[in-house]
Amino acid sequence: MNKKFKYLLFIALGYSASTFGQIVMPKIFNDNMVLQRDQPLKIWGSASKGESVQVSFHGHSIKTTANNEGKWAVTFKAMPYGGPFQMKIKGKTNSIEFKNILLGDIWICGGQSNMEFPISGWTNVKNYKEEIASANHPNIRLFTVEKDIRTTPAAEIKGGKWEQCSPATISPFSAVGYFFGRDLYNKLHVPIGLINSNWGGTDIETWISRSSLDTSKEYKNAVSSLPQLSLDSLRAIQQSELLNTVKKLQGGLPKKADIAQWRNPQFNNKQWPTMQLPGVWEDQQLGKNFDGQVWFRKEITIDAISNKDTATLSLCMIDDNDETYINGVKIGSTEGYNVMRSYKIKPGILHTGKNTIIIHVTDGGGNGGVYGSSKDLNLNFNNTTINLSGPWTFQVAAINLGGGSFGPNSYPSLLYNAMINPLIKFKIKGVIWYQGENNAIRGYQYRKAMPLLIKDWRNHWKEGNFPFYFVQISTYNANNGNSNKGSAWAELRESQTKTLSKVPNVGMAVTTDIGDPNNIHPTNKQDVGKRLTALALKNTYHFNITASGPMYKSMQVHGNKIILSFSDIGHGLYIKGSTLNGFEIAGKDRHFYPAQATLTGQNVMVHSDKVNSPVAVRYGWADDASAANLYNKDLFPAVPFRTDTWPAITKDIKYHIAL
Repeated sequence: MNKKFKYLLFIALGYSASTFGQIVMPKIFNDNMVLQRDQPLKIWGSASKGESVQVSFHGHSIKTTANNEGKWAVTFKAMPYGGPFQMKIKGKTNSIEFKNILLGDIWICGGQSNMEFPISGWTNVKNYKEEIASANHPNIRLFTVEKDIRTTPAAEIKGGKWEQCSPATISPFSAVGYFFGRDLYNKLHVPIGLINSNWGGTDIETWISRSSLDTSKEYKNAVSSLPQLSLDSLRAIQQSELLNTVKKLQGGLPKKADIAQWRNPQFNNKQWPTMQLPGVWEDQQLGKNFDGQVWFRKEITIDAISNKDTATLSLCMIDDNDETYINGVKIGSTEGYNVMRSYKIKPGILHTGKNTIIIHVTDGGGNGGVYGSSKDLNLNFNNTTINLSGPWTFQVAAINLGGGSFGPNSYPSLLYNAMINPLIKFKIKGVIWYQGENNAIRGYQYRKAMPLLIKDWRNHWKEGNFPFYFVQISTYNANNGNSNKGSAWAELRESQTKTLSKVPNVGMAVTTDIGDPNNIHPTNKQDVGKRLTALALKNTYHFNITASGPMYKSMQVHGNKIILSFSDIGHGLYIKGSTLNGFEIAGKDRHFYPAQATLTGQNVMVHSDKVNSPVAVRYGWADDASAANLYNKDLFPAVPFRTDTWPAITKDIKYHIAL
């Protein structure tokens, strides 16, 4: 057997380098890393069974021996911040040296796309060019955990490396994470390490360990009976489910010749099912695991239009790509899930009478379909607007049966296993978290999920109740939700707020005032980072500052008025603008009306001429809560709230995985 063949055989059998007597270090350890100051410092790796290993760092050396599984670990005493330092790990046949190490504070940056949102890349932060140019912070270090999913807890991450923060390295990094770290460093002048472990479009349940879900009263029934399966087995099951879903909706997948007829305005689509637009298809008939191609059709009637009139078709945003036709004529196409669609229609394409609008949508992963505000889905011509929101007929043309249709939400704990568990031996200062949009459909259940995640991570890290600061989801007009219709986003925000009273050493950054009603990924991440930093400075580093906005405390009814009192008013209540907005009031009929609101000292008085005997008030209770403008004088926005406990629209919607 030649040497090359022997080497390939060892690789094929999955042998690690330690099989040959080599020291191997976890990928979280490399040049430019930050190690946590002021805590006992654990360093670990693998070697040959019984091999002697010596670790030297910052003037100290510790020797140990690899156990029967080839694992070893040493722990240095706590050290103050500083650096740069070097570390050397020496074994029998090889040694590893890490350079440019700092001792400082390490923060995990977790969540979904608004935490993943880069300075510049698949989207751009506000003033991204200036931010990149000024990102010269050698004492801030960046580590991005490579995306991966696992069905069982992994000992090692898929990949990643530590980098010094600079204009050359900052672009793809989490904007929220960076602004938090930058503002923190500018106040503390202590090295900051940021570990970016997040994935857009993910549910909170994929970030929680299976052991915690299995023993949770809220989740036990949903997950305890799910078998431990391989990724290949899960993919096969899911693909079968997707095919069955399409079969139930439309009898199966169509032939190419049939699809070619769908853009023809004369095509008979009366047998097609309907779907509400705008709205992603994951929340409707196709389910959360569907990725592929779907055609939408809608017929409208125009009373009068000449062949000289131009028109504009607005289609909100489409995830990911579209080709759009009117009366069989292609009028435009766009690539990109977060791009507003607006197509000019040449004279002569539209005509008096019946017209057919056809949208061919292709989605490669995550959410898919036509989404956004219903006011942005319309046809405009001659000072006439036809709103196109509501039912559209649809048909599935293709299913993406590749990796796109199987992802981190396909089974519980997939991201905890791959992207968190390998880090739990690495000492940290705390966590910042921005997630929840994907869980809005189960907003009420989030009041159980969020505390469970925090407890889960703290239990596994074994560092006590380390700081955990999270962002309350921002303003976004997902489904035109409000107090009377119901708002899943408001209920998710309420669940986040309730976490503050259930879990110790946590804080919440309110962001409803700096969002974008038409963009689920608002570009102002600077203020998000600044508000998270304020929480850390006050609660973790003990700065004497105000770090949050007014929070509802109590109410008193006086005739047709209600007086509201607040905690966390800082230096006093403040209205940003000329009038106080965002308050609603209701009587026993539970119908809410916009309220006139005024400041009365450090309280707010609300009333409405339409409510003679009020019993409840809501503030910022809508998907789009951007009208709310109560602050404290320290310019932190008030927390959205309701005084009632009337039934929530998401209360009975629970986490569920079908196999």
